[in-house]
Amino acid sequence: MRVKANSKILALIVPVLLSLNSLVCANPVQEDMSAHESLPAAAAPAEVHAPVEVHNAAGTHVETAHESAVEGHEEKAGDVIMHHVQDSNVLAFEPFGEIELPHLQLGSLDISITKHVVMMWVAAVILILVGAAAGAGVKKISVKQAPSGIANVMEALVDFIRLDVAKSNIGHGYEKHLPYLISVFFFILVCNLLGLIPYGATATGNINVTLALSIFTFFITQIAAFKELGVGGYVKHLTAGTHWSLWIIMIPIEIIGQFTKPVALTIRLFANMTAGHIIILSLIFISFILESYIVAAAVSVPFAIFIYLLEIFVAFLQAFVFTMLSALFIGLATAHESHDSHELEASGHH
Repeated sequence: MRVKANSKILALIVPVLLSLNSLVCANPVQEDMSAHESLPAAAAPAEVHAPVEVHNAAGTHVETAHESAVEGHEEKAGDVIMHHVQDSNVLAFEPFGEIELPHLQLGSLDISITKHVVMMWVAAVILILVGAAAGAGVKKISVKQAPSGIANVMEALVDFIRLDVAKSNIGHGYEKHLPYLISVFFFILVCNLLGLIPYGATATGNINVTLALSIFTFFITQIAAFKELGVGGYVKHLTAGTHWSLWIIMIPIEIIGQFTKPVALTIRLFANMTAGHIIILSLIFISFILESYIVAAAVSVPFAIFIYLLEIFVAFLQAFVFTMLSALFIGLATAHESHDSHELEASGHH
């Protein structure tokens, strides 16, 4: 039992320590400081050693060279954080090296392979391998046996998406939307989790990725509404059942509402996944900025581990929220108002 408890603690702490190690190696503040120390004293700029406030003719305070240097260090710490959050053409494995990704151009269109593109490929490969392993595990058991291992986990998650997300939000005909909902849930989940491992990156922290996923949901929602309601029913759906005199107000509002839904999906997933990583990196950098081991031991590492554990929960939560909202939008677009009203009336009589 003690060995298992120690292994669980190491499994939580080691990824954070490896992340700290990569940040230390990539910390430009230390690089600049070491380079500054290596310079001969005569070659050092005299302005840096003049911490005297300067005033112009109007008596207004002018920024000194020392203040500029300090602000420069603060900006560089922010640059390092943004470097780890933003997309790039380099896969960094500090201190072991880095891989330069190829730059591809199709006419005026930049189709370069970036860090987040590689992470999406990795997520796709992981999903294929996990799905193949789960399928092989199910084939080995009989009808009376329950699946075990990865097959059992996948069955529980798929049943959860099928019953508690798709069926409860879409209702009749939810089966035909189930492949998309299951695929988008597992893809977002794996992309979120890849950002929590050392040298990984969160592709869902890229607004282009979340926008593409939201556009898929938008088109599936509109196509499902046309198929279910027809052109006349779709136009009638835009009036929200109001009197014709209110259509001039209701139809523009409903059309705007159709486009605000994918925008909300895009911003929600992008902001939540980006904010968590910025908080973790900011907590880690507090100890570097203050140059204090006490702050690192008492604040940076404990709070970073806490946010790291919270990010694991957020990875599952955001995958669920995106999938649930997609199912909800499909259910709202394909709902038959007359059919629903008849059901309500029938339930009222009973």
